[in-house]
Amino acid sequence: MISQITNPATVRRVENLQRSLLYAGTDKCAPIINDFPDFFYIHRFSVLNDLHEYLSNQSIMTLPDVILIETDANGECFEFIKKLKKNPLWKDLIIVLLSSSRKKEWKLKALQLKIHDYYVLPFPTEHLIERINFLIKFKLVKPQLSVLKEAEISYKFPLGKKVFDIVVSFFLILLVSPILILTAIAIKLNSKGPVIYKSKRVGTGYNIFNFYKFRSMRVDADKQLTDLSNLNKYVSSAETDKRRPVFVKLGDDPRTTLVGKFIRKTSIDELPQLFNVLRGEMSLVGNRPLPLYEAEMLTSNEWSLRFMGPAGVTGLWQIKSRAKDVSERERKKFDNFYALKHSFWFDVQILLQTIPVILHKEE
Repeated sequence: MISQITNPATVRRVENLQRSLLYAGTDKCAPIINDFPDFFYIHRFSVLNDLHEYLSNQSIMTLPDVILIETDANGECFEFIKKLKKNPLWKDLIIVLLSSSRKKEWKLKALQLKIHDYYVLPFPTEHLIERINFLIKFKLVKPQLSVLKEAEISYKFPLGKKVFDIVVSFFLILLVSPILILTAIAIKLNSKGPVIYKSKRVGTGYNIFNFYKFRSMRVDADKQLTDLSNLNKYVSSAETDKRRPVFVKLGDDPRTTLVGKFIRKTSIDELPQLFNVLRGEMSLVGNRPLPLYEAEMLTSNEWSLRFMGPAGVTGLWQIKSRAKDVSERERKKFDNFYALKHSFWFDVQILLQTIPVILHKEE
């Protein structure tokens, strides 16, 4: 059964609203703007100061939905965006950068500033329009975690799958309890910080829950993620599509502790997720629940399908990635395929194939 992320009537109202868009730049990216549909009400500015002056005269009720800014040779656009984000009224505005030149340092700056997206010419206009429409919907329907939790979710785990998950996870917890205790002691002795790493993840039907793992990194690991974006294994495939990667998987992660390297290699760090399964937030088999920043970047209906299937500890993507490095697009396709085709026997096959994946897991 495919869930409804929110009330269909609400979605239609959002889709039919006129979007207010501010564009600042030269004529290089202007042809892209000319192809936008009529429901975009566009203000154009040739210099950033004029855009700033326009924003200064707006109230909270008249702020634009999206700001498109063309990069400039001197990088003044990045300083301008820094100023925007310091203003409490403007810091949450949707900002997309357009560039006619491919420069890695600009892309890195965009990531550091947490700009919503960064496009390099040439690219299909419809891709940009689709991205903007998604960002607006996401902001309107799910502006905060509390609002996102209240979204109307109609997905239900099949009864057989739910019973299987509860029974198996309960007995697995009893079976591995000595390993859980010893691992907790080792983590506590090895480094300062909590034994369990808890983060917000987006699972089935866009439901947000606390995701549990044994802590394998230093306590400040999340803050260093942007600085280590060059180690992301998904960067190369995403650059081919002229965009930043959705998923994050770091190779040779320097944030990992000594104990963390061992428990990650042996997948012991994943064992606390059995409690997520027991609580009904996850299944033993399903699509990997994503961090909020990854889930927000899955923009189109094509990719959002993966959230209509169960969220799991292991899944089709994990066993397929054993034979080769799976690209971001391939991973999404595996997730979508599982969301449509999952069944009890399919889950059993994936569980059985997970065992050799764990035994031959890379560090």
